[in-house]
Amino acid sequence: MAPETVYLAFDTVIGRDTVIEPNVVFGPGVTVESGALIRPFSHLEGCHVSRGAKVGPYARLRPGAELAENTHIGNFVEIKNAEIAEGAKVNHLSYIGDATVGKETNIGAGTITCNYDGVMKHHTKIGARSFIGSNTLLVAPVTLGNETMTGSGTVVTRDVEDGALALSRTQQENKSGYAYKLMDMLRAKKARLTKEPE
Repeated sequence: MAPETVYLAFDTVIGRDTVIEPNVVFGPGVTVESGALIRPFSHLEGCHVSRGAKVGPYARLRPGAELAENTHIGNFVEIKNAEIAEGAKVNHLSYIGDATVGKETNIGAGTITCNYDGVMKHHTKIGARSFIGSNTLLVAPVTLGNETMTGSGTVVTRDVEDGALALSRTQQENKSGYAYKLMDMLRAKKARLTKEPE
């Protein structure tokens, strides 16, 4: 749409009837098949985007990202060394790394595959037609079966069998007046620090 704002690598392959919107960067090793849509401010490198896929805006596809047909990768989503199966959606503010996501699965906003333990990378597998609630943390290595669900804010540390709902929330407690006390303490500390000579 605005070719002067798009940066291509020497080996970029783009299929016919694909739309590239403004301010997209293609690093080395990118193939985009026919009929895809790459939205503005997306960055792609070492990845494969299949027919009918939609990427962005503001998406990052890192090396090893494999998007099957009709997938949706939305705004502020990062995919690294992961296979996203046909019809799956990762639409908002998520990191999916070292993972396999099954067909027609929906990944809720803020979901993270916790793939790195400080030494080794680990794999997350999510089955088909699953629904991953917003702000789910998937602590790899972990496997979720087909048609599974997670509640919003869940931390998944154990495998989830087909058709199961994973929940890991603690009970909410409201401490009356504690917000006032905490803010007073923090303001007093800040005032002391700004008055102390260096």
